[in-house]
Amino acid sequence: MKILFIEWDSFGKEDIKEAFCEEGHELVLFPVSMDEDLDDAPELEEKLWSVLRRETPVIVFSVNYFPAVSNVCSKAGIRYISWIYDAPYVRLYSQTVLNPCNQVYVFDKELCMEFRNAGVDTVYYLPLAVNTDRLNALMGTAGTSDFLYDVSFVGSFYVEKNDYYDQMVSALPDFAKGYLDAIIAAQMKIQGYDFIEDVLGPVINDLYQAFPLDPDPRGMESREYLYAQYVIDRRITALERIDLLNAAARKRSIDIFTYIKDFAMPNMRNHGRVDYFKEMPLVFRQSRINLNISRRGIKSGIPLRAFDIMGSRGFLLSNFQADFLDFFVPGEDFVYYESKEDFLEKVDYYLTHEDERQRIAENGYHKVAAGHTYRHRVREILS
Repeated sequence: MKILFIEWDSFGKEDIKEAFCEEGHELVLFPVSMDEDLDDAPELEEKLWSVLRRETPVIVFSVNYFPAVSNVCSKAGIRYISWIYDAPYVRLYSQTVLNPCNQVYVFDKELCMEFRNAGVDTVYYLPLAVNTDRLNALMGTAGTSDFLYDVSFVGSFYVEKNDYYDQMVSALPDFAKGYLDAIIAAQMKIQGYDFIEDVLGPVINDLYQAFPLDPDPRGMESREYLYAQYVIDRRITALERIDLLNAAARKRSIDIFTYIKDFAMPNMRNHGRVDYFKEMPLVFRQSRINLNISRRGIKSGIPLRAFDIMGSRGFLLSNFQADFLDFFVPGEDFVYYESKEDFLEKVDYYLTHEDERQRIAENGYHKVAAGHTYRHRVREILS
């Protein structure tokens, strides 16, 4: 099958391309840049039209969803398949998602059901994946004797200067500030359910006056969605990650890998950013415990980081995400925590139970290798 592949600098891009080719499909690459307008782009659409006429692919595929591509595919009568790995992803709320040419996959089952319950039948559920063959070749002889780190976290802490939340709060009236403090404190005590978007009604006008965010007139997203996902949940994620790691660091050294080089806390070693393809899998393999602290706003889905950890034969300790239970057994393939106290207890336990921890890491690896590689997902998408 000939597939027009919309190519941009996304995680997993090379793995997905390889999976299509290994499954016997022919790829025609169509490069795009994130600096382009991928929502309403006449020049890009004209170029895409030209390539479609010349190459006559059976389908068009992209990592993440782009309205401009959907519009062209709709007019051309060709199937457009997209697989979204970002969260939040506001383009999912574009009215173009309703185009019947679309086959849009999201990695969050609860999010998928929200669209389905609203009558949107172009959105489907598909978990993320990992390329275990590539990771095995990369790691070579790296084994359990090569542990360099006890507890590691790879990811962002969302503590950039001029953060949206800080800008917004500085202009809020006292009631709205207190209201946000209360709902953030409550949300941080709850795993597996995000309610922020549902409770912003009493202060939404205050938030808008302090820091205006307007939904795209071509989209279906609400103002509450924008503030919850892009401002407040981001802040909650920052607070949660810092709080958990700071608590763990009181008893042991923690290794973090983040793009903010000057981020520092007591008893933490900041190694800076690591390359997704060449370095990150080695960190996962060489860490006794790998942490997944999901971005708040991911409703039930398994983040890409979790698949990457298990695919690297790393031990995964994660917050609770309901979709895990559809595919993996807690305490057998991975471990999840339910509170800060539970988190600290499990860090202590698995650092001192070597055989059990390594057995869980091996089980997780074999589970993803047997059913959660990119080749498995390509077959599901095209079946």
